[in-house]
Amino acid sequence: MAHRSRTVKLRRPVAVGRRISFIAARCYVPPMSKVDIRQALETRVLVLDGATGTRLGREHLGPADFGGDHLEGCYEALLLTRPELIEMVHREYLEVGADIIETDTFGGTPLVLAEYGLADRARELNALAASLARRAADAASTPDRPRFVAGSMGPTTRSLLLTGGATFDELEDSFRIQALGLVEGGADYLLLETASDPLNLKAAFCGIERAFEELKREIPVALSVTIEASGTTLCGQSIEAAYVSFEHRDLLYFGVNCATGPDLMADPLRSLAAIAEVPIACVPNAGLPDEDGNYAQSPEMMAATLGRYLEQGWLNLIGGCCGTTAEHVAAFAHLAATARPRAPQRQRWPRVAGIDYLSLEEDRRPLIVGERTNVIGSRRFRRLIHKEDFDAAAEVGRTQVASGAHVLDVCLADPDRDEAGDVRRLLASLVRRVRVPLMIDTTDPEVIEIALRAIPGKVIINSVNLEDGERRLARIAPMVRRFGASLVVGCIDEDPEQGMALTAERKLAIARRAHELLTGKYGLAPTDLIFDPLVFPCASGDEAYTGTARETIEGLRAIKQAFPHCPTLLGISNVSFGLPPAGREVLNSVFLHECTEAGLDLAIVNSEKIVRYATIPEDEKKLALDLIYDRVDDPITPFAALYRDRKPGEDDVRTLDSEALERRLIRRIVEARREGLISDLEAALSRYAPLEIINGPLLDGMGEVGRLFGRNELIVAEVLQSAEVMKAAVAHLEGYMEKGDHAAKGKVLLATVKGDVHDIGKNLVGILIANNGYQVIDLGIKVDPATLAAAITEHQPQIVGLSGLLVKSAHQMAATAEDLQQAGIDV
Repeated sequence: MAHRSRTVKLRRPVAVGRRISFIAARCYVPPMSKVDIRQALETRVLVLDGATGTRLGREHLGPADFGGDHLEGCYEALLLTRPELIEMVHREYLEVGADIIETDTFGGTPLVLAEYGLADRARELNALAASLARRAADAASTPDRPRFVAGSMGPTTRSLLLTGGATFDELEDSFRIQALGLVEGGADYLLLETASDPLNLKAAFCGIERAFEELKREIPVALSVTIEASGTTLCGQSIEAAYVSFEHRDLLYFGVNCATGPDLMADPLRSLAAIAEVPIACVPNAGLPDEDGNYAQSPEMMAATLGRYLEQGWLNLIGGCCGTTAEHVAAFAHLAATARPRAPQRQRWPRVAGIDYLSLEEDRRPLIVGERTNVIGSRRFRRLIHKEDFDAAAEVGRTQVASGAHVLDVCLADPDRDEAGDVRRLLASLVRRVRVPLMIDTTDPEVIEIALRAIPGKVIINSVNLEDGERRLARIAPMVRRFGASLVVGCIDEDPEQGMALTAERKLAIARRAHELLTGKYGLAPTDLIFDPLVFPCASGDEAYTGTARETIEGLRAIKQAFPHCPTLLGISNVSFGLPPAGREVLNSVFLHECTEAGLDLAIVNSEKIVRYATIPEDEKKLALDLIYDRVDDPITPFAALYRDRKPGEDDVRTLDSEALERRLIRRIVEARREGLISDLEAALSRYAPLEIINGPLLDGMGEVGRLFGRNELIVAEVLQSAEVMKAAVAHLEGYMEKGDHAAKGKVLLATVKGDVHDIGKNLVGILIANNGYQVIDLGIKVDPATLAAAITEHQPQIVGLSGLLVKSAHQMAATAEDLQQAGIDV
């Protein structure tokens, strides 16, 4: 940044009645630093200053200092009435070793300043604050150690996701005005801090972009969120989801600040360090204040905690938030002097987010995309939208998530209705009901932008293609870059005769062209492209589609090999269009299995309406494979004939009823069949004790589920359905078990670790232990280390058990053990 040094003459403002008159010379424009802040973050750990409010509180300011009763408590007003105090705070922090000082503009948006009648002076106040900080930073800078100015941008007093009180456009414009002033005043970077609402942040980034466009100049932007004691933001978003929501931005750094103090930041920082491609900051409160406003954490206590985080290699920047003083910052500077900065992650993998985070390279392929929130594919959902019962329509989505959907496909493209209006109203309800990422299925760019502004997290857009050449890419790609999203790319181009790619060769060729355009010309990350090789009906009788199922599988394999970092997606049920319902379910299941073997990552499918591959007889699998791979002269006729008069599940139920009781119970678990479960359990109780049933056929069933999953014959969604049946069976049997004397043997505390929702193992162990004389304390799912440590301290158990299903859960267990050891827990 090329700046010229200018002198600023500040005059003491004069209060006139209830208004303030201020006369100032031109805004300060700084000289260019020899080392910019990005370089500094790469070479050493930087230190941010401490709390402005805490320091000013020592001055015992009264209404006159702020310019009148109506301005008392507005620290931005001190820029007009007592600028020398603000400069004093800056100097004190710089003198004890701060590398960065923040402007006195935490509440500097017009939206917040309006509460004090200062909205129309927001740009002026922000420019003044930046120029004051700029002058102090430059005075303290040396050639080998420049000092920097962070333009503080607080979260405002509104929340689009939680409380409302403002529109997206109002917030965007408010942040735009603040950014204009901070840049004009000479800030080195903008700091969006103490953030908790991802929609507010989307508006902030849009406003900042507009400010940069107006000024024809850009400076870096950093983002810092606040994590509550629950381990999430106030809106419930995990730290991983918060980061992924804005990873498309060229952030200076991403961090955590404020909150309850440094102690509870270990797990969020560890999680960030594992995924963040940018530097990481930790700027905590000095604990929580007591009833007198005194903060509990001394400089030595905070430095000890931050020192551990630095030793772990998690951080690039440290500093203090509420309650911290120059003494704290001096301790931080001492730490930073010998610490090595973290090296950011260098490789991104495909990932999306809603309130929760989802890696698209999970060890649970294929991930299930729920297809029922779609007016084209679901009559019930379409009826609810036509009735304008948007809450009930949103419940359809919630039910899909409860049934195992990892992502929801949302399509409201009904030619009889206003799609844009319906999207606004549905999303207002849906984003408050589901935590999973959403996939917006539309061809209308206006609808896409509405969705991107309304959905917290990183959305999937379904879809774009080359049907009209680059025209649609040119409209949608800039939105993806602006808001952050993953983009489904269909294998279609503008060829008038074969636009929809039918062969594997054409599918790969179109994918190559789209990949080159979107990553090259339009600058999207390769990991944000999801290729859809397209599925066509293989049994419709149309010769044009004969063999297309095989071509889809081979095209999928070729695309995955060519672009291993790009996920793949298919709408599975298209393959069976035109076949009898029972046959469709079987064909869908076999096709899904073959596609998964070829590298499928996401499947748009109704997982409750698909037959389990492992339960399909071999002769029926052969008929399905003959049809999919077109390997006999007429594969359609024998397949259709077999299922023409069969109702879905009919033969399975008949066979199940004829089997021995023990075998029936095993199959009910393997096939996730609840109907008849209770009557079978009652019959078993006449022969066996409850624990014998659990340890016998029920656990045998779960063992078979595990073996089938290991052979890729069950997908994770089906494993979880089996677990739900197991849970229901055990819950019924529990009522017949005699409870031991809890006091006799002690307490056992159980929890499923952070990032995992699978609790069948934990629940089984809990029941068995409880019936052997222990008191069981079950903390539930997704339990972070801090919550676990607090529960151990409260309950003093003799044993702690951690549960999880995913591979990453084993790593989380190790991290949890480390945190418990650090907390002095040796149970």
